Amino acid sequence: MSRLRLPFVETALTGATQLTTALVAPVSGATRGLHRSIGASRRALRRSGIISPHYAGGLFHNTLPLQVTDATDNAPLLLDWLRRDDRGRPPGTVPVERPQLPDAAAELAATWLGHATVLLEVDGRWVLTDPVWSDRVSPSAAVGPRRSHPVPMPVEQLPRLSAVVISHDHYDHLDTATVDALVRTQDCAFVVPLGVGQHLRVWGVPLHRIHELDWDGRVELEGLAFTCTEARHFSGRGLSRNNTLWASWVVAGPRHRVLFGGDTGYTPAFGATGAAYGPFDLTVLPIGAYDPRWRDVHLDPEEAVRVHREAGGAVLLPIHWLTFDLAFHAWDEPVERLLVEAGAQGVSVATPPPGRRVELEEGVEDLPSQDWWSGVRRH
Repeated sequence: MSRLRLPFVETALTGATQLTTALVAPVSGATRGLHRSIGASRRALRRSGIISPHYAGGLFHNTLPLQVTDATDNAPLLLDWLRRDDRGRPPGTVPVERPQLPDAAAELAATWLGHATVLLEVDGRWVLTDPVWSDRVSPSAAVGPRRSHPVPMPVEQLPRLSAVVISHDHYDHLDTATVDALVRTQDCAFVVPLGVGQHLRVWGVPLHRIHELDWDGRVELEGLAFTCTEARHFSGRGLSRNNTLWASWVVAGPRHRVLFGGDTGYTPAFGATGAAYGPFDLTVLPIGAYDPRWRDVHLDPEEAVRVHREAGGAVLLPIHWLTFDLAFHAWDEPVERLLVEAGAQGVSVATPPPGRRVELEEGVEDLPSQDWWSGVRRH
Protein backbone atom coordinates (compact mmCIF):
# COMPACT_ATOMS: atom_id res chain seq x y z
CA MET A 1 0.00 0.00 0.00
CA SER A 2 1.37 3.41 -0.91
CA ARG A 3 2.54 5.77 1.78
CA LEU A 4 0.06 8.41 0.65
CA ARG A 5 -2.91 6.22 1.50
CA LEU A 6 -1.72 5.26 4.94
CA PRO A 7 -3.20 8.29 6.83
CA PHE A 8 -6.68 7.32 5.61
CA VAL A 9 -6.18 3.74 6.76
CA GLU A 10 -4.83 4.77 10.14
CA THR A 11 -7.76 7.10 10.68
CA ALA A 12 -10.26 4.42 9.75
CA LEU A 13 -8.58 2.02 12.17
CA THR A 14 -9.47 4.32 15.05
CA GLY A 15 -12.94 5.03 13.78
CA ALA A 16 -12.66 8.79 13.39
CA THR A 17 -12.83 8.74 9.56
CA GLN A 18 -11.68 12.29 9.02
CA LEU A 19 -10.51 11.54 5.50
CA THR A 20 -7.26 13.07 4.31
CA THR A 21 -9.02 13.47 1.00
CA ALA A 22 -6.38 15.24 -1.00
CA LEU A 23 -4.07 12.30 -0.37
CA VAL A 24 -6.65 9.63 -1.11
CA ALA A 25 -8.32 10.74 -4.30
CA PRO A 26 -7.81 13.80 -6.49
CA VAL A 27 -11.32 15.25 -6.81
CA SER A 28 -12.00 18.55 -8.52
CA GLY A 29 -12.40 21.20 -5.84
CA ALA A 30 -11.65 18.77 -3.02
CA THR A 31 -8.37 20.42 -2.10
CA ARG A 32 -9.70 23.99 -2.00
CA GLY A 33 -8.94 25.47 1.42
CA LEU A 34 -7.30 22.22 2.53
CA HIS A 35 -4.15 23.77 3.98
CA ARG A 36 -6.05 26.26 6.13
CA SER A 37 -8.55 23.66 7.29
CA ILE A 38 -5.81 21.39 8.62
CA GLY A 39 -4.74 24.18 10.97
CA ALA A 40 -1.39 24.58 12.70
CA SER A 41 1.54 22.61 11.33
CA ARG A 42 3.20 19.85 13.32
CA ARG A 43 6.31 22.00 13.57
CA ALA A 44 4.33 24.92 14.98
CA LEU A 45 2.59 22.67 17.48
CA ARG A 46 5.86 21.18 18.68
CA ARG A 47 7.39 24.63 19.04
CA SER A 48 4.50 26.02 21.09
CA GLY A 49 6.23 25.43 24.42
CA ILE A 50 3.79 22.85 25.79
CA ILE A 51 4.61 21.60 29.29
CA SER A 52 2.49 18.76 30.64
CA PRO A 53 2.98 15.45 32.46
CA HIS A 54 1.00 13.90 29.59
CA TYR A 55 3.39 15.30 26.94
CA ALA A 56 6.69 13.66 25.99
CA GLY A 57 8.72 13.45 22.82
CA GLY A 58 6.55 16.04 21.14
CA LEU A 59 3.38 13.96 21.61
CA PHE A 60 0.54 13.66 24.09
CA HIS A 61 -0.12 10.29 25.71
CA ASN A 62 -3.07 8.54 27.33
CA THR A 63 -2.76 7.34 30.89
CA LEU A 64 -3.81 3.89 29.69
CA PRO A 65 -2.13 2.60 26.50
CA LEU A 66 -4.24 2.06 23.41
CA GLN A 67 -4.44 -1.22 21.57
CA VAL A 68 -3.67 -0.28 17.98
CA THR A 69 -4.36 -2.58 15.05
CA ASP A 70 -1.10 -3.70 13.49
CA ALA A 71 -0.17 -2.05 10.19
CA THR A 72 -0.38 -5.42 8.43
CA ASP A 73 -4.14 -5.38 9.12
CA ASN A 74 -4.68 -2.07 7.34
CA ALA A 75 -5.58 -3.55 3.96
CA PRO A 76 -8.44 -5.79 5.22
CA LEU A 77 -9.96 -2.92 7.17
CA LEU A 78 -9.71 -0.59 4.23
CA LEU A 79 -11.48 -3.18 2.08
CA ASP A 80 -14.20 -3.48 4.72
CA TRP A 81 -14.61 0.27 4.65
CA LEU A 82 -14.87 0.45 0.87
CA ARG A 83 -17.37 -2.45 0.75
CA ARG A 84 -19.67 -1.34 3.55
CA ASP A 85 -23.35 -0.70 2.86
CA ASP A 86 -25.58 2.23 3.81
CA ARG A 87 -26.68 0.91 7.20
CA GLY A 88 -24.89 3.80 8.88
CA ARG A 89 -27.22 6.40 7.32
CA PRO A 90 -30.93 6.74 8.16
CA PRO A 91 -33.12 5.78 5.18
CA GLY A 92 -35.79 8.38 5.92
CA THR A 93 -35.97 12.00 6.93
CA VAL A 94 -34.75 12.74 10.45
CA PRO A 95 -37.40 14.81 12.31
CA VAL A 96 -35.24 17.83 13.03
CA GLU A 97 -36.94 20.49 15.17
CA ARG A 98 -36.28 24.21 15.26
CA PRO A 99 -35.09 24.91 18.83
CA GLN A 100 -37.58 26.78 21.00
CA LEU A 101 -35.14 28.77 23.11
CA PRO A 102 -36.04 31.11 25.95
CA ASP A 103 -34.94 34.75 25.99
CA ALA A 104 -32.57 33.96 28.86
CA ALA A 105 -30.73 30.74 29.62
CA ALA A 106 -32.39 28.49 32.19
CA GLU A 107 -30.95 26.88 35.30
CA LEU A 108 -30.32 23.60 33.47
CA ALA A 109 -31.26 22.64 29.92
CA ALA A 110 -29.68 21.15 26.81
CA THR A 111 -30.41 21.24 23.08
CA TRP A 112 -28.71 18.56 21.00
CA LEU A 113 -27.95 20.04 17.58
CA GLY A 114 -26.37 16.87 16.15
CA HIS A 115 -23.25 14.75 16.65
CA ALA A 116 -21.32 16.30 19.59
CA THR A 117 -22.76 19.80 19.22
CA VAL A 118 -24.91 20.69 22.22
CA LEU A 119 -26.22 24.05 23.39
CA LEU A 120 -26.11 23.90 27.19
CA GLU A 121 -27.87 26.15 29.66
CA VAL A 122 -26.16 26.12 33.03
CA ASP A 123 -27.20 28.49 35.82
CA GLY A 124 -28.34 31.18 33.43
CA ARG A 125 -25.44 30.93 30.96
CA TRP A 126 -25.22 29.51 27.42
CA VAL A 127 -22.36 27.15 26.53
CA LEU A 128 -21.77 25.45 23.16
CA THR A 129 -19.86 22.18 22.80
CA ASP A 130 -17.86 20.94 19.78
CA PRO A 131 -19.68 23.13 17.24
CA VAL A 132 -19.87 21.73 13.70
CA TRP A 133 -22.16 23.40 11.17
CA SER A 134 -20.37 22.20 8.01
CA ASP A 135 -21.97 19.65 5.72
CA ARG A 136 -18.93 17.36 5.81
CA VAL A 137 -16.44 16.44 8.54
CA SER A 138 -13.29 16.52 6.47
CA PRO A 139 -10.51 18.92 5.50
CA SER A 140 -12.32 19.10 2.15
CA ALA A 141 -15.75 20.59 1.54
CA ALA A 142 -16.25 18.21 -1.40
CA VAL A 143 -15.29 14.79 -0.03
CA GLY A 144 -15.75 13.07 3.32
CA PRO A 145 -18.50 11.94 5.71
CA ARG A 146 -21.65 13.99 5.08
CA ARG A 147 -24.30 14.83 7.64
CA SER A 148 -27.57 12.90 7.53
CA HIS A 149 -29.71 15.80 8.72
CA PRO A 150 -29.45 19.59 8.68
CA VAL A 151 -28.32 21.58 11.68
CA PRO A 152 -31.51 22.60 13.53
CA MET A 153 -30.65 26.32 13.56
CA PRO A 154 -28.30 28.75 11.81
CA VAL A 155 -25.11 29.51 13.69
CA GLU A 156 -25.91 33.21 13.37
CA GLN A 157 -29.06 32.75 15.46
CA LEU A 158 -27.36 31.28 18.50
CA PRO A 159 -27.90 33.22 21.72
CA ARG A 160 -25.01 35.12 23.21
CA LEU A 161 -22.59 32.45 24.46
CA SER A 162 -20.43 32.53 27.56
CA ALA A 163 -18.04 29.96 26.10
CA VAL A 164 -17.39 27.45 23.35
CA VAL A 165 -15.91 24.18 24.65
CA ILE A 166 -13.81 21.96 22.36
CA SER A 167 -12.93 18.36 23.27
CA HIS A 168 -10.19 17.74 20.66
CA ASP A 169 -9.10 18.62 17.15
CA HIS A 170 -10.69 15.92 14.95
CA TYR A 171 -12.73 17.33 12.08
CA ASP A 172 -16.06 16.12 13.47
CA HIS A 173 -15.41 18.13 16.66
CA LEU A 174 -13.39 21.13 15.52
CA ASP A 175 -14.68 22.71 12.32
CA THR A 176 -12.82 25.60 10.70
CA ALA A 177 -15.82 27.22 9.01
CA THR A 178 -17.86 27.10 12.21
CA VAL A 179 -15.01 28.64 14.22
CA ASP A 180 -14.85 31.45 11.64
CA ALA A 181 -18.59 32.04 12.01
CA LEU A 182 -18.41 32.08 15.82
CA VAL A 183 -15.52 34.55 15.79
CA ARG A 184 -17.61 36.80 13.56
CA THR A 185 -20.93 36.52 15.42
CA GLN A 186 -19.96 35.98 19.07
CA ASP A 187 -17.59 37.57 21.60
CA CYS A 188 -17.23 34.47 23.80
CA ALA A 189 -14.14 32.55 24.88
CA PHE A 190 -12.95 29.28 23.37
CA VAL A 191 -12.01 26.76 26.07
CA VAL A 192 -9.77 24.04 24.62
CA PRO A 193 -7.22 21.36 25.55
CA LEU A 194 -3.49 22.09 25.28
CA GLY A 195 -2.30 22.63 21.72
CA VAL A 196 -5.73 23.18 20.18
CA GLY A 197 -5.32 26.90 20.74
CA GLN A 198 -2.57 26.87 18.12
CA HIS A 199 -5.15 25.86 15.49
CA LEU A 200 -7.42 28.67 16.64
CA ARG A 201 -4.63 31.23 16.44
CA VAL A 202 -3.85 30.16 12.87
CA TRP A 203 -7.54 30.75 12.02
CA GLY A 204 -7.51 34.24 13.48
CA VAL A 205 -9.20 33.74 16.85
CA PRO A 206 -8.03 36.62 19.07
CA LEU A 207 -5.56 35.54 21.73
CA HIS A 208 -7.64 36.92 24.60
CA ARG A 209 -10.52 34.63 23.59
CA ILE A 210 -8.48 31.39 23.86
CA HIS A 211 -8.10 29.45 27.11
CA GLU A 212 -5.92 26.31 26.82
CA LEU A 213 -5.94 23.84 29.67
CA ASP A 214 -4.30 20.58 30.67
CA TRP A 215 -6.23 17.82 32.43
CA ASP A 216 -7.44 19.15 35.77
CA GLY A 217 -6.81 22.72 34.66
CA ARG A 218 -9.60 25.16 35.46
CA VAL A 219 -10.79 28.56 34.26
CA GLU A 220 -13.73 30.67 35.45
CA LEU A 221 -15.77 32.59 32.89
CA GLU A 222 -18.91 34.60 33.58
CA GLY A 223 -19.81 32.70 36.74
CA LEU A 224 -19.10 29.21 35.35
CA ALA A 225 -16.08 27.02 36.08
CA PHE A 226 -14.67 24.99 33.19
CA THR A 227 -12.42 22.08 34.17
CA CYS A 228 -10.47 20.08 31.62
CA THR A 229 -10.72 16.41 32.57
CA GLU A 230 -9.18 13.20 31.32
CA ALA A 231 -10.48 11.28 28.31
CA ARG A 232 -9.06 8.30 26.40
CA HIS A 233 -8.70 9.18 22.75
CA PHE A 234 -6.19 10.66 20.28
CA SER A 235 -5.84 13.74 18.07
CA GLY A 236 -4.66 14.86 14.65
CA ARG A 237 -5.81 16.75 11.57
CA GLY A 238 -3.00 16.07 9.09
CA LEU A 239 -0.36 13.40 8.67
CA SER A 240 0.63 13.15 12.32
CA ARG A 241 -1.20 12.34 15.54
CA ASN A 242 -1.29 13.41 19.14
CA ASN A 243 0.34 16.84 18.78
CA THR A 244 -2.62 18.28 20.71
CA LEU A 245 -4.46 17.06 23.79
CA TRP A 246 -7.95 15.51 23.96
CA ALA A 247 -10.30 15.95 26.91
CA SER A 248 -13.68 15.70 28.52
CA TRP A 249 -15.01 18.78 30.32
CA VAL A 250 -16.83 19.71 33.51
CA VAL A 251 -19.03 22.80 33.27
CA ALA A 252 -20.03 23.88 36.77
CA GLY A 253 -22.12 26.78 37.99
CA PRO A 254 -23.10 27.69 41.54
CA ARG A 255 -25.99 25.21 41.46
CA HIS A 256 -25.52 22.72 38.61
CA ARG A 257 -22.80 20.58 37.07
CA VAL A 258 -22.53 19.02 33.61
CA LEU A 259 -20.01 16.47 32.33
CA PHE A 260 -19.31 16.65 28.60
CA GLY A 261 -17.53 13.51 27.38
CA GLY A 262 -16.48 14.78 23.96
CA ASP A 263 -15.03 11.69 22.28
CA THR A 264 -13.51 8.94 24.39
CA GLY A 265 -13.06 5.29 25.09
CA TYR A 266 -13.72 3.83 28.51
CA THR A 267 -11.32 4.80 31.27
CA PRO A 268 -11.70 4.53 35.05
CA ALA A 269 -10.59 8.17 35.11
CA PHE A 270 -14.27 9.10 34.79
CA GLY A 271 -14.85 7.68 38.25
CA ALA A 272 -12.10 9.94 39.57
CA THR A 273 -13.66 12.87 37.71
CA GLY A 274 -16.97 12.18 39.42
CA ALA A 275 -15.31 11.96 42.82
CA ALA A 276 -13.42 15.22 42.30
CA TYR A 277 -15.98 17.36 40.45
CA GLY A 278 -19.34 15.59 40.62
CA PRO A 279 -21.99 14.48 41.08
CA PHE A 280 -23.44 15.70 37.79
CA ASP A 281 -26.96 16.80 37.04
CA LEU A 282 -26.32 15.90 33.40
CA THR A 283 -23.78 13.81 31.53
CA VAL A 284 -23.40 14.34 27.78
CA LEU A 285 -21.70 11.21 26.48
CA PRO A 286 -20.84 9.69 23.08
CA ILE A 287 -22.53 6.39 22.20
CA GLY A 288 -21.75 5.86 18.50
CA ALA A 289 -18.99 5.17 15.95
CA TYR A 290 -17.73 2.21 17.99
CA ASP A 291 -16.09 -0.98 16.71
CA PRO A 292 -14.13 -3.81 18.36
CA ARG A 293 -11.08 -2.76 16.35
CA TRP A 294 -10.95 0.69 17.98
CA ARG A 295 -12.77 0.05 21.25
CA ASP A 296 -10.14 1.91 23.29
CA VAL A 297 -11.03 5.30 21.77
CA HIS A 298 -14.85 5.21 21.36
CA LEU A 299 -17.43 4.26 23.97
CA ASP A 300 -20.09 1.77 23.02
CA PRO A 301 -23.58 2.32 24.51
CA GLU A 302 -23.07 -0.02 27.44
CA GLU A 303 -19.79 1.71 28.32
CA ALA A 304 -21.51 5.08 28.16
CA VAL A 305 -23.97 3.92 30.82
CA ARG A 306 -21.03 2.67 32.89
CA VAL A 307 -19.24 6.03 32.62
CA HIS A 308 -22.45 7.85 33.56
CA ARG A 309 -22.88 5.76 36.69
CA GLU A 310 -19.22 5.85 37.73
CA ALA A 311 -19.09 9.63 37.28
CA GLY A 312 -22.23 10.09 39.38
CA GLY A 313 -24.64 11.30 36.70
CA ALA A 314 -28.36 11.94 37.16
CA VAL A 315 -29.52 12.23 33.52
CA LEU A 316 -27.65 11.00 30.45
CA LEU A 317 -27.93 12.80 27.09
CA PRO A 318 -26.43 10.60 24.31
CA ILE A 319 -24.45 12.24 21.52
CA HIS A 320 -22.12 11.18 18.69
CA TRP A 321 -24.66 9.06 16.83
CA LEU A 322 -27.03 9.53 13.84
CA THR A 323 -25.51 12.68 12.31
CA PHE A 324 -22.40 11.27 10.58
CA ASP A 325 -21.70 7.73 9.36
CA LEU A 326 -18.33 6.99 10.96
CA ALA A 327 -18.35 3.23 11.62
CA PHE A 328 -19.85 -0.10 10.51
CA HIS A 329 -22.86 -0.41 12.82
CA ALA A 330 -26.43 0.53 11.90
CA TRP A 331 -27.32 4.19 12.43
CA ASP A 332 -29.95 3.47 15.11
CA GLU A 333 -28.14 0.63 16.89
CA PRO A 334 -26.45 2.93 19.45
CA VAL A 335 -29.67 4.36 20.85
CA GLU A 336 -31.42 0.98 20.91
CA ARG A 337 -28.55 -0.61 22.84
CA LEU A 338 -28.31 2.39 25.12
CA LEU A 339 -31.96 2.18 26.18
CA VAL A 340 -31.71 -1.53 26.93
CA GLU A 341 -28.66 -1.03 29.14
CA ALA A 342 -30.01 2.12 30.78
CA GLY A 343 -33.24 0.31 31.61
CA ALA A 344 -31.33 -2.57 33.16
CA GLN A 345 -29.21 -0.17 35.24
CA GLY A 346 -31.98 2.24 36.22
CA VAL A 347 -30.41 5.18 34.40
CA SER A 348 -32.51 8.16 33.26
CA VAL A 349 -31.89 8.96 29.59
CA ALA A 350 -33.07 11.86 27.43
CA THR A 351 -33.42 10.96 23.74
CA PRO A 352 -34.69 14.10 21.97
CA PRO A 353 -34.60 14.44 18.20
CA PRO A 354 -32.07 17.02 16.99
CA GLY A 355 -33.16 20.51 17.94
CA ARG A 356 -35.58 19.69 20.77
CA ARG A 357 -34.68 21.51 23.96
CA VAL A 358 -34.62 19.43 27.15
CA GLU A 359 -35.53 21.37 30.31
CA LEU A 360 -33.99 19.34 33.11
CA GLU A 361 -35.43 21.32 35.98
CA GLU A 362 -38.82 19.81 35.16
CA GLY A 363 -37.78 16.40 36.55
CA VAL A 364 -36.82 13.08 35.02
CA GLU A 365 -40.43 12.04 34.51
CA ASP A 366 -40.70 14.70 31.78
CA LEU A 367 -37.59 13.70 29.84
CA PRO A 368 -38.11 13.20 26.08
CA SER A 369 -37.86 9.44 25.67
CA GLN A 370 -40.32 8.53 22.93
CA ASP A 371 -39.07 6.40 20.04
CA TRP A 372 -38.96 8.83 17.10
CA TRP A 373 -36.24 6.93 15.19
CA SER A 374 -38.43 3.92 14.28
CA GLY A 375 -40.45 6.18 12.01
CA VAL A 376 -37.26 7.14 10.20
CA ARG A 377 -36.43 3.45 9.84
CA ARG A 378 -39.85 2.60 8.34
CA HIS A 379 -39.81 5.49 5.87
